Amino acid sequence: MNRLEGKVAIIMGAGCIGPGWGNGRAVAYRFAQEGAKIYAVDRNMDAMKETIERVREVGGEVHAVTCDVTKSDEVASVVAGCVATYGRVDVLVNNVGGSAAGGPVALDEDKWDMQINTNLKSVFLACKYVIPVMEMQGGGSIINTASTSGIRWTGAAQVGYAASKAGVIQLSKVVAVEYAAKNIRVNTVVPGQLHTPMVEARLAGQRAGGDIEKLLAQRVARIPMGFMGDGMDTANAALYLASDEARFVTGTEIVVDGGMSVRCG
Repeated sequence: MNRLEGKVAIIMGAGCIGPGWGNGRAVAYRFAQEGAKIYAVDRNMDAMKETIERVREVGGEVHAVTCDVTKSDEVASVVAGCVATYGRVDVLVNNVGGSAAGGPVALDEDKWDMQINTNLKSVFLACKYVIPVMEMQGGGSIINTASTSGIRWTGAAQVGYAASKAGVIQLSKVVAVEYAAKNIRVNTVVPGQLHTPMVEARLAGQRAGGDIEKLLAQRVARIPMGFMGDGMDTANAALYLASDEARFVTGTEIVVDGGMSVRCG
């Protein structure tokens, strides 16, 4: 315990579409368990109610604000607010994202733009405003959330999502090298097909005609370990990267997918 004692963490996308362990909620909870102060960010305050409750259940300190992470002025305001509240930013977790079905023919252009803005531009903007703070204080850890869709075909055509998540991985590598000498580490968590509240809320309608059990069976069938992880698995990987245990780790990825991305066929 106390692996993040005294650290301040901004978590972009700390809410969740429903009850349970979405990635952002789980990250906030695990970081709070380990002693971090949480600056929780989401576009919808209602989505963070359970996050706030769970953080406080473990004695954590949390300050929650709303933000459209595709808007430069709003992201800048979030970072300034965190510094005004806590005096520093030790950890940034970029967890905002969402998928849209379709290849280049089927996917509408406006949905392509939305995917790039939500999944990739949001990471760029958060880095833009957090990195100067980390430079001034002598270092920090940035953890970006990508997806196995960014490294391989995962069973559905979703070209905007795949391209944007691949972009997150490469952005992380480039920024990691640029700022390594400044003691700013930048890494990516790459979750696979997890069972989070997003599955029931959105994905079943996109992929299985609303049949939840059918979608779950399809997803499990792709995973060599034979079961789906959840947001806690993402959170535990992020916790390691945020902690001083990962002091010599930058510019790389932790894939959390039960072996799905390395299987053949």
